[in-house]
Amino acid sequence: MQQNYYIGLMSGTSLDGVDLALMDFSRGSPKLAATDFMPMPEALRTQLSALCNSGNTSLQLLGELDHRLALLYVDIVNRFLQSRQLNPQWIRAIGCHGQTIWHSPNGRFPFSMQIGDANLLAAKTGIDVVADFRRKDMAFGGQGAPLVPAFHHAVFSETERVNVVLNIGGISNISVLAPQQAVIGYDTGPGNTLLDAWIERHQGKRYDQDGAWAKCGRVSPALLSALLDEPFFSLKPPKSTGRELFNLAWLTQKMQNVGTLSASDVQATLLEFSVQSIVGQLQPIAAQSGLPCRLLVCGGGAKNRLMMQRLTALLPEWTVQTTTDCGLDGDSVEAAAFAWLAYRRMHGLSANLPSVTGAQSAVSLGAIYPAEPAGNI
Repeated sequence: MQQNYYIGLMSGTSLDGVDLALMDFSRGSPKLAATDFMPMPEALRTQLSALCNSGNTSLQLLGELDHRLALLYVDIVNRFLQSRQLNPQWIRAIGCHGQTIWHSPNGRFPFSMQIGDANLLAAKTGIDVVADFRRKDMAFGGQGAPLVPAFHHAVFSETERVNVVLNIGGISNISVLAPQQAVIGYDTGPGNTLLDAWIERHQGKRYDQDGAWAKCGRVSPALLSALLDEPFFSLKPPKSTGRELFNLAWLTQKMQNVGTLSASDVQATLLEFSVQSIVGQLQPIAAQSGLPCRLLVCGGGAKNRLMMQRLTALLPEWTVQTTTDCGLDGDSVEAAAFAWLAYRRMHGLSANLPSVTGAQSAVSLGAIYPAEPAGNI
């Protein structure tokens, strides 16, 4: 049987779990065939969260987390294949993003680190794995992120209007797909990461469903202004960010001179901050293009009713939808993208967009980890 199936795996900055997407390339263009999700075990999530927030660890712990995360990826792949009665030999490759624990593209020695041992994943699934996608782009002078806009361009581009794909995960990023123009894509700032961290600290919940807690509070203009007064927002793309900047320590520093606020007021302000930091990047696009504009939202934020209401209210000239409305499950877009990136790598095709990442040239991304043992020497 010809291997036209690819699996994509994604565990994002929210650390809620692992998304899996099975993509079918048998007809040339990619089609989402099936999806799955596995929650992150609490002990693993706690340790990964501490590592991502502080950057401090030991080599022993780092190696163990690399191994444990790979076993989680193994579990979801093997469970998925068994439940669907799929033979591993039918899958050409797994595209595994891994878990970003530190992303530093602008330092003297730029780097991006993802963990989740791809060798272990290949060995225990019997499927070739493509991983380590970001560093090749960085080797050619790019930010190493975002990489998903190339996939967005392949599946959502149109000739009569501007489509902007907005992924609201822990960090929000956009892909601007304008007819006859180079794709632009970059991180706009926080999506859910501060909202999730704040509600977990005060209510022990993973996330604020539909923005229910944020609705109980009032937006603080003083805090909102302080949050928006962050140098990252004035940087011109290409740019990328993560929990290395936008974390509770950063929030605490911003709150120092704004007076006493209730916890729900802070939550309300954080939601408005995420929305306004996104809208601030979108408003100039419609004026510059002169074309109808549509916003396609995916990621966890697409399920936050209050966040979607605020986006719609602040973008009255835009059509605001989700990617699910257009046939691609909003929870699976990033996992689908890494299946697509794996397909590109296995066929020796370039996968980055220099107009997005700032790389010097388009290059093939990812390292291949074969499942089959090499022949005897």
